[in-house]
Amino acid sequence: MSGQGKLSAALPDGYTDVPSGKIAAVVTSLAMLAPPQRRPDPPGVPWRLRRVAEPDVSWFRDLHRRIGQDWLWFSRLMLSDDALRAIIRDRAVEIYALEYLEHDEGLLELDFRRQGDCELSFFGLTARLIGKGAGRWLMNRALDLAWSRPIRRLWVHTCTLDHPQALAFYLRSGFSAFRRQIEIADDPRTTGVLPATAAPAIPVIKP
Repeated sequence: MSGQGKLSAALPDGYTDVPSGKIAAVVTSLAMLAPPQRRPDPPGVPWRLRRVAEPDVSWFRDLHRRIGQDWLWFSRLMLSDDALRAIIRDRAVEIYALEYLEHDEGLLELDFRRQGDCELSFFGLTARLIGKGAGRWLMNRALDLAWSRPIRRLWVHTCTLDHPQALAFYLRSGFSAFRRQIEIADDPRTTGVLPATAAPAIPVIKP
């Protein structure tokens, strides 16, 4: 899941050129107002969830990068260490790692900083676990954790740079779409935030 900024100006109908060196994505926000019917866990799972109470900035950046590099996740990579630490160590933000064979291969971040809301800020798996049922298992843990608190809404956003199945996965998990936006940002591969080899399926259009 990726969300880097907001574009407030209305865009005209039809095609709109995106400047060289920029990337554009359609962002869809989704929410649920009550716990959904739970989808069954896959049988015999070989992974577990671990709460990371005081995440180290380097650890978070490494896991964030390993999960999101192919989908151009870059927002947290642009923050200073102090700014990132202020978010991930906030007492109203919960960070979890999905462990598989003694390695952290999944990330779950729940943000309770806004009263009555929980934002599923980051949710993802490394390529090692995609397609093995780990996403459904991790989502079930996320739903249990979020709705164990006195919230009125759980929400998330995804975009067209994310995994091609991300939006359908959130819909199957019980979320409903409520907003669509266009996001335009500097291509992180042209600014050095991510390597030029990141997200090979998304071509770089250089300035």
